[in-house]
Formats: sequence, C-alpha cells, structure tokens
Amino acid sequence: MIEHLAVRLRGTVAAHADRTATRIRRDDAWETQTFAQFGRKVDEVAQGLLDLGIEPGDRIGLFAANSPEWSEIDFGALTARAVPVPLYSTSTPEQIRHIAGDSDVRVMFVGGRSEAERLLEVTDELPALERVVVIEPWEPLPEGVVSYDDFRSTPDDGAIAARLNDARGEDLASIIYTSGTTGDPKGVMLEHQALIKQKEALEELFSFGPEDHSLAFLPLSHALERAWTTVVLLKGCMNTYVANARTVAEQMVLAKPTLMVSVPKLYETVFATAHAKVASSAVKRRIFSWALRVGAKNQHAYRQGRTPSPWWRAQLPLADKLVLGNVRDALGGPKTVLACGGAPIRKEIEEFFSAVGMPVSTGYGLTEASPLVSFNSPEGFKIGTAGRVMKGSELKIGEYGEILYRGPNVMAGYWRNQEATDEAIVDGWLHTGDAGYVDTDGYLVITDRIKDIIVTLGGKNVAPQPIEGLILSDPLFEHAVLLGDNRPFITLLVKPSLPQVEELAKIGDWPGEVADWLKSNELREELRRRVEAITAHLPSQDRPKETAVMDEDLTMENGLLTPTLKVRRRQVEEKFKAAIEEMYTRLERLRKGE
Repeated sequence: MIEHLAVRLRGTVAAHADRTATRIRRDDAWETQTFAQFGRKVDEVAQGLLDLGIEPGDRIGLFAANSPEWSEIDFGALTARAVPVPLYSTSTPEQIRHIAGDSDVRVMFVGGRSEAERLLEVTDELPALERVVVIEPWEPLPEGVVSYDDFRSTPDDGAIAARLNDARGEDLASIIYTSGTTGDPKGVMLEHQALIKQKEALEELFSFGPEDHSLAFLPLSHALERAWTTVVLLKGCMNTYVANARTVAEQMVLAKPTLMVSVPKLYETVFATAHAKVASSAVKRRIFSWALRVGAKNQHAYRQGRTPSPWWRAQLPLADKLVLGNVRDALGGPKTVLACGGAPIRKEIEEFFSAVGMPVSTGYGLTEASPLVSFNSPEGFKIGTAGRVMKGSELKIGEYGEILYRGPNVMAGYWRNQEATDEAIVDGWLHTGDAGYVDTDGYLVITDRIKDIIVTLGGKNVAPQPIEGLILSDPLFEHAVLLGDNRPFITLLVKPSLPQVEELAKIGDWPGEVADWLKSNELREELRRRVEAITAHLPSQDRPKETAVMDEDLTMENGLLTPTLKVRRRQVEEKFKAAIEEMYTRLERLRKGE
C-alpha cells in the first residue's frame, strides 16, 4: 500500500467505521464521533480546500489547541495533498508572522477568537494568506474569517480520489518549525513515508490495537504528539483530546487511557505528589517505602526474565492494595503503552513507575527525525537509557560525543534553507546536537545537549542536565538551571515548589506571607543546605557555589518553557540576568575577603 497517511486513513475508516475515533470532554460530558464520522469530516475539509483552489504542496496553517477538529483538519489537508504547518496555540504575532510568512501559508485554521486576533495583527504582512477559518466562531466574524462549519464542503468523491491518485510516500506530510533557543525557528520537512516507517517500527515491538485508546494532551503542534496521534488513529484506536494540559491529572482519571505518551514533567509531578502525601507521617512513609521495595523486587525479576521469589510475590497483593494500585489509578489505570520522550527522565522516577507496575518506555528523538530515534520496548528495556535505535536505522557517535543518526525517518531538510540542511545532514547522517554513547548492550544513553555543556573559565566541561536532575530529585525544587559558562565556577538558579515552601514556613514559623518567604534568608539557607547535601559527592567543579531563587513562574506563555515543558536555558539566563550577576559579584567579594 502507498506510504501516504491520507491513503492509509481511508483504509482504517473502512475497517473500523463504527468504532469511536475521537473523544473530548465538553460541558462535563464526553463528545465522541466514529471513524465513519471522522472520515466524513476529513473529506469535507479536503473538499473545502479543493474548492478554494489549493494545489498539491500548498501550505495550510493549523493554529489551535488540541481537539478532534485539529486532526480532521490535519488529515483533510493531507487528503488534498496540501502540507500542514502547525503553530502552537501560545504563539505570539511575531512567531505567527515568521512561520506563516516563511512557509507561504494560504489558509490558516485557528482555534478561536484569541488565536484569530493574534493572527489578524499580522495578516497585512502575509501576502500568501487567502482565508482564515475559525473552529470556535463568534459573532460578528471579521471580514475574511469564516467558521469551520461553513468552510467544510460536501465531498466530491471523484475529485478527492483524483487528487489522491498521485499521492506518494515522498510527499511532505508537514513542515514543523523547531522552537530553537537561538535565531528564527527552522521549518523541518517531514515526509509521509517517514511517519509510516515509524509506525511500522513501533508495531513490531508494541502490541496494541483498536480496543486501546490514547490521551492526547501534549500539543499536537509538537512532533511527538503529532506522530503518536497519527499512529493511534491509523491503528483504529480512540484518541481522547485534552485542550488544556493543566487539566491532565483530572482527565487521566476520567478517560482511563490504555495508551499514553508524555514528557518527564508529568511523571515527575506524579512522583512528587505521591511522596508528598506520605511525608507528614512516619508510619505512612514506612508503608510507602515497603510497598515500593516489594514492587521493585518483583519487577526487577520480571525484567530479568525470572519469576520473583515466593517471599516477594506473597507480599505484592497487600503492597498493591495499600500503595501501588493508588498510583496506577492516578494515571487512569493499567497501560498497554506508557512512553516518555521530549527530555531526559531521572532514573529514580523510572524505578518508581516500574515498582508500581507501570514501566515507562523511555525514548529519544528530535523533530528532524520525525521524531523517533530510539526507544525502550517490552522486548528491549533498560532503565537509565533511551532504548535501542529504531529498526532499520543506525547510530554512531561523532566528534565531542555527538549522537549521529541515519534512518528512513530523517527529515527531507529544512524548508528553504539548504545551508542549514547541509550542516545538519552530512553524508546521510543527521547531526543531532546531543551528546551520548551506546552501551555494551546496544542501548543509547544521553548525557547532555552539546550546546548546553558549560565550559568554565578554568576550562572544565560540566554537563548540566544530570546535575539538574539530581537536584530536582528533592521535591522542594520545581525547576533548576545550572550556570557557569565562561565563569570561574558553577552556580544555580532554582524555582522552589510553592506547596513545599508553605510547608517549610509552617514548620519553621516563618514571618510574613508567600512573597516574603520566597525572598527570605530562611528559604535561601534551606535551598543552599539541600543543594550542598545533594551534590556533596560530585567533583568540585560540578558543585554549585551559590543558589539564587527565580521569583517568577516558568511557563510556555512567558517563553521560559518549551511546549514539552523543558526550561529554555538561554531565555532564563536573560530573564534573571540581574540575579545572576548579583550572585557572581557576591561570590567574588567573598573570595577576595571583602
């Protein structure tokens, strides 16, 4: 069969017409549609594009939060053989101008009034833009803006079939703009065949089918959720859409998904919450630790292909009833696939979820690889690694420990940027920009982002991510950013967890309110003490010499977090430049004995 997503979807719709395809929570109730209904909407979108004169290869913008309509538009554009260009729903007018202008978007689908108004600020600078379509309209709509319902058109089966007759695996399935930390984002060109090859590689190692269902809460604009949602729908599984990621904890319990792909932040939150619930009681802490030990002993045996000893097996039902089952329930129950990507995850968190009977299949990838490079699976699982390379692909380690990747899902290049393409892909090898190594069992271990490696004035190289991960193992720390590039020594910026600060203030009877506590000497001393204890075993050059508090939340909206909730290191350094300079000035005075 042709390696084209729209062609493959038609087969899925025919095979699973009456099964539920999409689901979303609206007005405290589930709104669902079958694959037959979903397929009909896809064709109506495709016909609307054909009626507008959209040609194969034309770019279509998708600027909205997660919803079933997002996928209808995505596959509708692909059915018309257009190229979807997703934008994050948090994008600013400047970002919209760059992405839509660089890709010459002809039609822009927007979520609602907020997205539409940001787009309309820059439409005068987008000469290729012909139509704006709003999924959730309001009255009256501005000139040139039409509702999603009015845009969709009764399908002409002959016209759609004629358009798909020339569909090829080499067609572009999307241009996804990377959220780079420096310079303008670059448009990554991904082909249909690349996404199909990924799907087939996953199917060989994970057993799931139409009876399973997934929860889509990462932004669909991101390569990870986009690729996974494609797999879910093409497999005939139900996809539940979460428009607001802040509601994911509630939605997991309501939806009870059997499939879920997430970033480390969700797992870190569940881990921290579970530990916080038992922190106030010594008895609860002992029961909690005992249950995790029982779970870990059983799971460790299973991972080694052994049956656990009768001693540990006998204790598991009680451990499960008292602790382990509660954690699984918080994630919506058992999972056929539970995966993690987008950023490194701490080993202790992997061990925690393994102990509760929900091993997390961690993986590694990047947008330029559609995005899958390596992953753990039931057939090959090793905690502390990013798994084995995708079947049919290769890894090698280049200069400075850089991970190089070659496979069928490598991007076609950067949109209208041959120079950047030639820098990224050399002799067929994608230069990832990440450092790591392949261990003796063939598992990939990520050490850090090459551009994030800190080089101190003394010439010492410090990889920040492992140290930051170590610090974040303490629930008092919500975010941690190591500093020290071209500086005499390492320092640290932290964002404390507010509930933890409140607990400390209550125990210590600190004066004032929250704002006072965050600036207090008591908190600073506690933070410093804990950082020193956590990093005491590290080499001197890796231990922060001072710690300062970030007095503002890190969010996607203020540009300090990526859509996968990773800290934007450069932006944080710029935002808190004054605090950083004050830290180094204070340390220099102490060094001089002033």
